[in-house]
Amino acid sequence: MAEIKQILAYLLSVIQIIMPIGAQLIRGEDSFFTEWSVTDEFDADDYITIEKDPEKDFVILNLADVQLKDNVVYGTAGEYTEVMVEKLIAEKKPDLITLTGDNAWGTAAYLRLVKMMEAYEIPWAPVMGNHDGQGCANEFWAAYHLFKAEHCLFEFGPENMGYGNYIINITENGRIVHTLFMMDTHNNVSFTDSDGAQISGYDGLWDNQIEWYKWAVKGIEKIAGKPVESTVFIHIPLPEYEAAWSAAYSEDTGSFNPGYASDSFGEKREGVSCSVQNNGFFDVCKELGSTKNIIAGHDHVNNFSVEYQGIRLSYALKTGYGAYYDEDMSGSSAVTVNKAGNAVIEHNFVDKASLEPHSIPLIDIF
Repeated sequence: MAEIKQILAYLLSVIQIIMPIGAQLIRGEDSFFTEWSVTDEFDADDYITIEKDPEKDFVILNLADVQLKDNVVYGTAGEYTEVMVEKLIAEKKPDLITLTGDNAWGTAAYLRLVKMMEAYEIPWAPVMGNHDGQGCANEFWAAYHLFKAEHCLFEFGPENMGYGNYIINITENGRIVHTLFMMDTHNNVSFTDSDGAQISGYDGLWDNQIEWYKWAVKGIEKIAGKPVESTVFIHIPLPEYEAAWSAAYSEDTGSFNPGYASDSFGEKREGVSCSVQNNGFFDVCKELGSTKNIIAGHDHVNNFSVEYQGIRLSYALKTGYGAYYDEDMSGSSAVTVNKAGNAVIEHNFVDKASLEPHSIPLIDIF
């Protein structure tokens, strides 16, 4: 039945499949990006604003590595995942939903993901992962559908920085209280190091993205009249994630070390699949003092959260049953921003046995 739905989905979505390709050819891909220079004046056109209710905390629900493929999105894995998301949204009642990349693979799966998220009529803000754009026309195709969705805040962002580098300012009575940086960590990279060795592996943030981040932090501080705390959402973790875990956790004792034990949590069940090069983004964050939380996905069975050198490095909890997962390490993460603009992260685990999946009606696929 899942295979039949997938075939029918392709047939019913012909226009949605070819529309981004037509836009890319006729309008030109470059027209979706913004021109940017470090000499530009930072202003309100450079960010998105969401107003916070002064009477309550602002709740962000993060979905990580949903990662359903065309051949499973309309089967049991897809049904369980959608019910999980429904349960999490009902429980957390978020003001914003973020996705930390690897959102879906393939044409039918990506269109279904957008349909699913749009149905909640809640603002949502994804970043791209290394698998977004695979199994369909290209990464632009996937980004286009995010960009065109009514409730999705996704912006292509500055040119030559990848897909989806944009800024969301949370305001209270018009005052900026917290900033969210949504940044693309790309896919793979290959280069020759200073010793002449050929290096290849996962990519990360590029130098021009770091300059853009610095420019924005300073611009937001100028507008707000004071430093503003911020959170960075990425897919591929920074190299400092490995250093943070090594500092915080003792493999000998099987517990967190003194100085880290009181506010560290989570587990590391696989290696840190970070970028193969470190271009200093973490050090820039420390120097500017704005970012207090960096949240990544990518490694499905890591969910640790450690404050390291003044910045909390957290893995978002894997959402749903696409790709590999551990059943006891699945759900979502929530970021709560209080009146003072301080953000706190927690994990929300979901027991698969508590879910009652229902078949996705064909008429509701798109």
